[in-house]
Amino acid sequence: MYLPRKFLDKMKILLGDEFESFFKSYDQPKFQGLRVNTLKISVENFKKISPFNLKPIPWCKNGFYFEEGQRPAKDPYYHAGLYYIQEPSAMSAAEILDAKPFDKVLDLCAAPGGKSVQIAAGLKGEGILVTNDINMNRVKALIKNMELFGVKNAIVTNENPKKIQSYFQNYFDEILVDAPCSGEGMFRKDPSMVKSWEKNDESTYVPIQKEIMGCVDAMLKMGGKLIYSTCTFSPEENEKIIKEFIEHHPRFDLINIPKNNSFSKGMPTWVDGKESLTYCARLWPHKIEGEGHFLAYMQKDLKGYINHPDFEKRSNLKPSDAFHNFVDENLNISLEGEFETYNNNLYLVPKGLPKLKGLKVLRSGWFLGTDKKNRFEPSQALAMGLNFKDVKRVLNFHRDDIEVYKYLKGETLNIGGEKGWTLVCVDHFPLGWAKQTGSMIKNYYPPAWRWLD
Repeated sequence: MYLPRKFLDKMKILLGDEFESFFKSYDQPKFQGLRVNTLKISVENFKKISPFNLKPIPWCKNGFYFEEGQRPAKDPYYHAGLYYIQEPSAMSAAEILDAKPFDKVLDLCAAPGGKSVQIAAGLKGEGILVTNDINMNRVKALIKNMELFGVKNAIVTNENPKKIQSYFQNYFDEILVDAPCSGEGMFRKDPSMVKSWEKNDESTYVPIQKEIMGCVDAMLKMGGKLIYSTCTFSPEENEKIIKEFIEHHPRFDLINIPKNNSFSKGMPTWVDGKESLTYCARLWPHKIEGEGHFLAYMQKDLKGYINHPDFEKRSNLKPSDAFHNFVDENLNISLEGEFETYNNNLYLVPKGLPKLKGLKVLRSGWFLGTDKKNRFEPSQALAMGLNFKDVKRVLNFHRDDIEVYKYLKGETLNIGGEKGWTLVCVDHFPLGWAKQTGSMIKNYYPPAWRWLD
């Protein structure tokens, strides 16, 4: 494949004797991975039903390689949110962050959402995930992935990190900064990144990375942990960013990332940095079955003044009668907690949020549905966050049934049944809503999600 001479010359200087192995890795096929969504299914149970030939990814307990030619994005199990398709090395950052139930976590540059989905699986529905991206077009994919994978406790924002900083003082237990970068580590996976790099190399991204990292200290609790990651090789975007961050924020110390699974150490000699930069990790395509990645793991010390965010006093909003009627008529469970409405859209909000007025919030927890003229219409997010046992009327198909594919294409199903809202499932995993009317089922699968031939 074509690689820019400027890039090759720089890598030759950095890598020395390793350069030839590095260069030859670009003639190797790219590696493809999927990560089981344990919010929906255990790894053990997924392996029992998986139609793919899977090989474990060493650095991600829920991650697997799949073979070239297999098409997991065209499988009903993907549309049931059972797994996320992700480049294998990209699974490393959230795995190291290791979020636990009841943590408060910020994914600051989150779109399209793969790392946020991974963090949410660690939270197991408890705690708060604030997942943000400054790019509105990319946030659309982020919202879809939060909904598809059944994440109920995420706040999706579309903001500049500086503005988020003013709302969440000393709030988060963990912060992930998967920073915008020159993307050198993705050349093999996506050759179009080469053209992008030729227009915008590291000099474009370093100021952005510095600005983003300048916001995280104020938002992280004392003792909190921070991951900085990129998918580039450039020392200017990696070790140098971390060197300067710690110089300006001495309360942060690097945590040593274990160098098993063929991870390599950070390179302080490339940026005239301290030996502690070896605690960072580099993933090289000639040493692992994956693309290029950089990781720095840090902890903030326990000393210092704590300024708590201004927590919002909820108004104890009572949902509409139409919502209660929907729950009574269609669900086997009750939905309780703190509710909010925006433009007639009803949300079940995670507890412990600060005041967010003035922040561009696109999703505030679990989006349940919309009040429409004395009736309540359930959302796709509600369907994807439920278990089939939670719903009174379920239409279940096997993965190979033609009706599954018709449903995913948005077609009407000629099937009789009890009148009312029905949860359509594949092997008892929800796909979305339909509404029984006589001998036909009206398809409510979202138009933007539908399969195209």
